[in-house]
Amino acid sequence: MKISNNWLKEYITTDLKVEKISEYLTDIGLEVEGVDTFESVKGSLEGIVVGKVLTCEQHSNADKLKITTVDVGNGKVLNIVCGAPNVTAGQIVPVAVVGTKIYGKDGSSFDIKEAKIRGEVSQGMICAEDEMGLSEDHAGIMILDENKFEVGKNFAGYFDLTNDQVYEIGLTPNRTDAMSHYGVARDLNAYLITHQIEADFKKINANPLEVEGTTEFQIEVEDAALCPKYLGAVIENIEVRPSPEWLKERLKAIGLSPINNIVDITNFILHGYGQPLHAFDADKITGKKVKVGVNEKGTKFTTLDGVERTLNGTEIMIKDGQDNPMCIAGVFGGQNSGVSETTKTIFLESAYFNPVGIRKGAKFHSLNTDASFRFERGVDPNMTRTALTHAITMIQEIAGGKMVGDLLEHYPTKIEDHYIILRYSKVEQILGTKIHNEKIKEILKALEIKVLNEIQNGLEISVPSYRADVTREIDVIEEILRIYGYNKIDSPQKISFTPVKLNFDDQDALENAWARTLQSNGFNEVMNNSLTSVKDETDAVRLLNPLSGDLAFMRKSLLEGLLENADYNIKRKNANIKFFELGKIYHKKGTYVERKQLAILVTGRDESENWLQPKSVTDFYKLKSYVKVLLDVLPVTIEEKYLEDIRFSDGVEFFANGKILARLGKVPPELLKDADIEQDCFYAEIELEAAQSLRNQDNLKFKDIPKFNKTRKDLALLVDKKVTYAELYKSARNNPSKYLKNINLFDVYEGKNLPEGKKSYAMSFELLNEEKTLEEKDITEVMNSLIKTFVKDFSAELRS
Repeated sequence: MKISNNWLKEYITTDLKVEKISEYLTDIGLEVEGVDTFESVKGSLEGIVVGKVLTCEQHSNADKLKITTVDVGNGKVLNIVCGAPNVTAGQIVPVAVVGTKIYGKDGSSFDIKEAKIRGEVSQGMICAEDEMGLSEDHAGIMILDENKFEVGKNFAGYFDLTNDQVYEIGLTPNRTDAMSHYGVARDLNAYLITHQIEADFKKINANPLEVEGTTEFQIEVEDAALCPKYLGAVIENIEVRPSPEWLKERLKAIGLSPINNIVDITNFILHGYGQPLHAFDADKITGKKVKVGVNEKGTKFTTLDGVERTLNGTEIMIKDGQDNPMCIAGVFGGQNSGVSETTKTIFLESAYFNPVGIRKGAKFHSLNTDASFRFERGVDPNMTRTALTHAITMIQEIAGGKMVGDLLEHYPTKIEDHYIILRYSKVEQILGTKIHNEKIKEILKALEIKVLNEIQNGLEISVPSYRADVTREIDVIEEILRIYGYNKIDSPQKISFTPVKLNFDDQDALENAWARTLQSNGFNEVMNNSLTSVKDETDAVRLLNPLSGDLAFMRKSLLEGLLENADYNIKRKNANIKFFELGKIYHKKGTYVERKQLAILVTGRDESENWLQPKSVTDFYKLKSYVKVLLDVLPVTIEEKYLEDIRFSDGVEFFANGKILARLGKVPPELLKDADIEQDCFYAEIELEAAQSLRNQDNLKFKDIPKFNKTRKDLALLVDKKVTYAELYKSARNNPSKYLKNINLFDVYEGKNLPEGKKSYAMSFELLNEEKTLEEKDITEVMNSLIKTFVKDFSAELRS
């Protein structure tokens, strides 16, 4: 949300600098993400002075160029080569001197420098209107009135230029009260008051209205639940024309394009006070009656953008006396009832609509407007009259209209403020610090929260209706905290907690344990959107009402999101990546399938470069080691097999007890190319539900530390290249000896001095008798048994 500093000052006057205001707004939850500069004329005409053309002669080497001498004041005369057809001696003109930056219409710019043009020195530029950003006129240089402009003066001094600072506020969805300049000023004022910082806040109220005659117009609300409050006014004899410059500049500063005075006024009220308004051409309202209700399902309705829409029968609609739709209430106006240049009488609407109804209508038609953004979150019902009267006053002043008849109003049941009991003890408990009771009351008053009654250890309070999100005691405590200041709350000196026994049926416990393990190994957790676009729609779950084409499907895999994360980091010189994500994937295979996975992506160096380990590029085996560490908590024997999956160029699959536990491997080049990544990436995904189902509640067991030493024996085996270590490991694990404890592969060799088609595995075996010292005959028996199995099953040969 954009907030103009100049506009903000209309409601709160303070000597604070923009930087300090940004700091305070961020402190109270209105996070300022940036501050941009707005200029009504780019460059603010800086470096342009008033000059007088003394002489003007034809350029000897160019038919379309003139050589001029120009007096720019203080006795300084410049030689300027000019190509304008209308330049002559004696003219008063704007001159851009050397060092001035000129801005083009396309956003480009160039600096005025002393240069030679066709052999003649030029020391500046005589400017046309479009070259200064004053208009689109490029017929020739701008000629000034010698009676109004003085030679040597700054040209900018003759114009009322707008220079503004615009805050970009990252507003949270609950803060509907701050979706306007007045709302931000009100919130800032609460902070300044409680911190004794001088400021003058101008509270607004409804304007008195001058009414002439009566009106035949009527309003009818068919269902008060859809529209609890509706007001309208009829204004005659208006003239639709361009808005005055000050109004245009207000809207331009926050990124809006001026349209005409009526539309601009409604936009000014919307962004000024947070109350959307809508103006109808009153002469197009059949029966002089405005109705609020619904139309039948299937009704066709053309909106202001020229799109014909089919109504679903639940939208809140504004209709005429014959039930013809004129506007999707609070969302978008209709083409046939909109204000045009020929409009002479308008019906101006100000209302409070049911937020849920507005949200459903906007989502169904994929319409997201400034009005729906506010209505669907809940505007202030008590702002409707104030905003409407201010708009009427502006229309009378700017468009020359007059209001006929009194305000038309439907408001059968008053919307009450929120009644809440606040306990001082609860405030202290939640904040962890004691705030004086009088300070609490001071903050509440600054927030316009009324203290109805003081009770034992607390207050009965009334929260104004514009704070739609403050409905509970805890909400009030949060309000107190953000105004009091998060930075004033000291960190606790001690933390108390009660240890609890892990519940192995709890999947969250497994997820948290795995997350901590990965974090301790240098991983960072990411969270990506479940909505995405897909190239292959096979088995994909498509949304019925997507926000956009890029968010039309539920993700089928976590890989694409992690690749996007990797690409973003690599392009910012962070090429060494260890990411993981806990999230769900979705498929449609006859029925809808939803599974939760732990996904891991690694790329770049596994460890930072150093003198001991200059090259530590991660690889498949490093990824595999991380996955094995995670799965080791499961009390099952895990097997692996080769994986065929288009998401892996080389991969394996882990499974146990007939359940697939994990898939891991190298990301294929084509996927990396799509993600614009030029370095190898390795990806793994673990099926969380399958892992949880294999978890044993009694897998935590204690054993005494062995009293006797282990014995290690090594074997170097020559086997066919197609034999995998996993096969050898499984075969050794099946050995019946109770002494064999650990098996490890410490070397693999292929190449010189080995027969064709062979490779060598060097494996170590740890043996232990937990009851006595292991005897040599027992060791020999185990090793002979292993060798016999390897020879029989794999035709292995021993290497010396």
